[in-house]
Amino acid sequence: MRILYQDDALVAVNKPAGLLVHRSEIDRHETRYAMQIVRDRLGRRVYPVHRLDKPTSGVLLFALDADTARRMTELFSGRGVDKTYLAVVRGYTDETGTIDYALEEQPDRMTDAKAERDKPAQPAVTLYRRLGIAELPFAVGRYPTARYSLLRISPKTGRKHQIRRHMKHIFHPVVGDTSHGDGRHNDFFRAHFGCHRLLLCAAGLAFAHPNTGERLRLEAPLDDSFRRIVDNLGWSGVLNEVSESGHLS
Repeated sequence: MRILYQDDALVAVNKPAGLLVHRSEIDRHETRYAMQIVRDRLGRRVYPVHRLDKPTSGVLLFALDADTARRMTELFSGRGVDKTYLAVVRGYTDETGTIDYALEEQPDRMTDAKAERDKPAQPAVTLYRRLGIAELPFAVGRYPTARYSLLRISPKTGRKHQIRRHMKHIFHPVVGDTSHGDGRHNDFFRAHFGCHRLLLCAAGLAFAHPNTGERLRLEAPLDDSFRRIVDNLGWSGVLNEVSESGHLS
């Protein structure tokens, strides 16, 4: 994993898709974790301050001491961190949108055995902006062509699988999502592009450094598999323009 940023208190890496953040009962067979890899590379203990789903790539932040971990966790839970994601979704979305839709807890049977089962749905808000659209001359499902959108997504709350569940809610699921997505389009991307991953990337984090107060902006470049899809769908120029303008995060 590429280190994106490091100082005396924090380290950020670009997590690849398919890698767990830390050991989990859900994937007992896994032997490598982002937390372990970063710890071994630095030769010191690291503290996770947020999480990314296993299939999601992008910026993953760790603290290097317990006090910084506590303060960063408070920033994340108190909405003091601006999060930016890039996603490929099915269909043409509106140019901009706000999804304000409460989400119920979805506890895992193994890891959340003690979680409250009757907890009411929690407020969840996601903003998005469409960066590009593409139409392919292939019938996937009942339509003669297949349409897709590239989105810049900013979740304002941090519910479990929030982006994936919200995009499903507005009928524009993230391509490659095997839990909340459209299997026909997932199959098409596997067969046509050789793409076997979730097309969701945590592209940026921005927050005030917990020690200095300085505004810190961290960005992760797309990995080769995601970049190949962007290129194939004709979005390279659009994405480069957005990144150069400083509007990505």
